[in-house]
Amino acid sequence: MDWVTMSSAGSQRVHACAGCMSPARARAHLFCSRQQPAHRRPVITCMAHKITVLPGDGIGPEITKVALNALEAAGKLENEEFQFSEELVGGAAIDATGKPLPEQTLETCKQSDAVLLAAIGGYQWDTLPADQRPERGLLALRAGLNAFANLRPAIVLPQLADASSLKREIVEGTDIMIVRELVGGIYFGQPRGFKTNDKGEKLGFNTMIYSESEVERIAHVAFKSAQKRQKKLCSVEKSNVLEVSQLWKEVVTRVAKEYPDVELSHMYIDNAAMQLLRNPKVFDTIVTGNIFGDILSDEASMLTGSLGMLPSASISNDGPGIFEPVHGSAPDIAGQDKANPMAMVLSAAMMCRYGLNLPKVADRLEAAVTAALDAGYRTGDLMSSGMKQVGCIELGDILVKQITEAKH
Repeated sequence: MDWVTMSSAGSQRVHACAGCMSPARARAHLFCSRQQPAHRRPVITCMAHKITVLPGDGIGPEITKVALNALEAAGKLENEEFQFSEELVGGAAIDATGKPLPEQTLETCKQSDAVLLAAIGGYQWDTLPADQRPERGLLALRAGLNAFANLRPAIVLPQLADASSLKREIVEGTDIMIVRELVGGIYFGQPRGFKTNDKGEKLGFNTMIYSESEVERIAHVAFKSAQKRQKKLCSVEKSNVLEVSQLWKEVVTRVAKEYPDVELSHMYIDNAAMQLLRNPKVFDTIVTGNIFGDILSDEASMLTGSLGMLPSASISNDGPGIFEPVHGSAPDIAGQDKANPMAMVLSAAMMCRYGLNLPKVADRLEAAVTAALDAGYRTGDLMSSGMKQVGCIELGDILVKQITEAKH
């Protein structure tokens, strides 16, 4: 719960103990009962985890409802409570306020422990000027929260290996974590825009730029992630052509000296794109810049058989992270009970694991998804012979049932 006042002999505040807080809230914790005289110490209780929920556009509201129901069910079993604040972003925000990221949304996100985002965008906003489209709201949100590191796992589950675009023997066993720098590079570099040359031709231009400090901080995230996995990190760039990539390679190589237990390799982006299709199991953890990471993470997602299974996390050093599915808003199936909510549920699991320090809640959410797949339940995007096709609502009910009936 939030800060509340209790009636007693004197007015008494109820605070949360720092051990019950997420890292984001613990950083802001300024009051500790052990610093107070016994007769003035506050009652200690566990606070609810404050989640800003951004359903967004298209199928977003449908899959959000499933994820929140599953999250509450799993949290209840671990005596964890969540406080949800829903805000607008993307196309829904444009329609309501004229802006893809209203100031209120960003401020609410900054005050939360984590942000759970569904999906943004749709055909009806494609004709707007580029700086007013829904996608600009997402970029501004990442920048506003300083969420500079994007973690995208690409895991081929044995139940879904045959759904991959590649042969089972190529993809089975694939488990990759792509660490993408998210708030720099060509998407944010200045100058950018349009101009006319001396021949009267219109030119479009962008700037791909990284500073040493930007590369250093994403490299540290990647090395630490690799330490928790198979201790192999591949840095992807284009240093044979681009000066910005030469700096990237130089800095990553320097940072590697602080992680002697991690094996570092380097690969050009074109080769990495090819190897992801040829032999994806050669990769464990990949670190790369914004545009290269955008491409590779989408390519890696197709190894798994469906975008509907892939979560992601965008994390910061000093504030709440953003947790969202990799897939888009799928406006063509919105409101038809056809959406696959599992990536959204797995995004909630990543939020619990990486943003709220609730690994047991994350375990329950992930186990429910695995159990549903083992039982043969599939949404349309995953459907194959012998499986049982279900809609978004029914699958949500199945996931909650799996959580509540779990033996552990």
